[in-house]
Amino acid sequence: MRKRIVSVVIVVAVILAVAGAAVNLLPRSTMAAQEAPAAEVQSPSRALPLLSDNPYIIADIAEVASPATVYISVEWPSETVETYRRQYPSIDPFGSFFDYFFGDPFFSQPQQQIITSAGSGFIIDESGIVLTNQHVVGNKGEGQTITVVVDAPGLEREYKAEIIGSDYSLDLAVLQIINENGDVFPTLPLGDSDASRVGEWTIAIGNPYGREFEHTVTVGVLSAKGREITVYDSESGRTKVYKNLMQTDAAINRGNSGGPLLNIKGEVVGINTAVHSQAQGIGFAIPINIAKEVLDELITTGSVSVPWLGIWYQNITENIVRQLSLPDDKGVVVMDVVKGSPAEAAGLKAWDVIRRMNDRDIFTTDDLADEIKKYKTGDEVLITILRGGRMQMLTVTLGNKPDSLR
Repeated sequence: MRKRIVSVVIVVAVILAVAGAAVNLLPRSTMAAQEAPAAEVQSPSRALPLLSDNPYIIADIAEVASPATVYISVEWPSETVETYRRQYPSIDPFGSFFDYFFGDPFFSQPQQQIITSAGSGFIIDESGIVLTNQHVVGNKGEGQTITVVVDAPGLEREYKAEIIGSDYSLDLAVLQIINENGDVFPTLPLGDSDASRVGEWTIAIGNPYGREFEHTVTVGVLSAKGREITVYDSESGRTKVYKNLMQTDAAINRGNSGGPLLNIKGEVVGINTAVHSQAQGIGFAIPINIAKEVLDELITTGSVSVPWLGIWYQNITENIVRQLSLPDDKGVVVMDVVKGSPAEAAGLKAWDVIRRMNDRDIFTTDDLADEIKKYKTGDEVLITILRGGRMQMLTVTLGNKPDSLR
């Protein structure tokens, strides 16, 4: 009897142990089944883009930035042009035919032609300093009349303005609104274009095709950085190269030139400059950091100085190595020296090989150009050259590059 009881107790203990193990296992599997959906629910809890938090962020930025964005119109001195008109009406249906061969049915009549241009700009200082493109307003002393139209609360009026600085090669100009009443103008903050990322939102504000479409807001993304384009400048009759441009698909049209390209923080990261005429959704802007580097100089001196050596040079080829009996192809060869340049004053000559500038070895033309950019007009640099098989060192005082060569 005792053995039977012991056996029953053992069996019950085994059953309880198995049941307990099963009970311990069930909650774990249940928890695992419940935790999987919990993980899925938590994944979207990461920070979402700002646009999702505020669907009106673009409108908010436009509302703040538009009052500081201005319309600029320029009237240039009138020019006398020759126009031709018929001297008398011809009754004879064949009269114009015979007049064409035997007489002049037209006479010359000089007329005054008024030349105008227009664009956009934005205010960067409460006193009324405006940043825009040089091709919109030209240069100081060209006799043009500049009108800036401000559309800010309490300041809805036209102001006259004058150029205080401009640079053709950078296509930048700074205006000063003639502020006789001491008005305080709204301004736009300048951002950091170097920190801009391809794919981030961009907002363009300007006046495409004149005042009829003033303060037009368009939105896109930063499509690319570091673009280079070449355009034909009808005024100078030569091509102009823009380097290191920002590309955006925010709609930019004629009249947008000089207006701000903003990031999602409402900061200016670019100055709208050009649009690809044969494509859609390809516009270009000058990075704002380029303007920031020269802004003080433009305001204080009226121009931007560019350090200049004054030589024409090229990379060394195998033929040049043989012709000059060079030990290697290191350096750049001077093809010509500009008359009256710093290089001429220092004694540089054609066929000299520049192998070093200060502490930097020169291997290519890009090396030399990059090294010169590090200095300012008036700085002295030590150049190591190879001339006639002998090394020489020359001290050159860098000059200011003439506008005609920029």
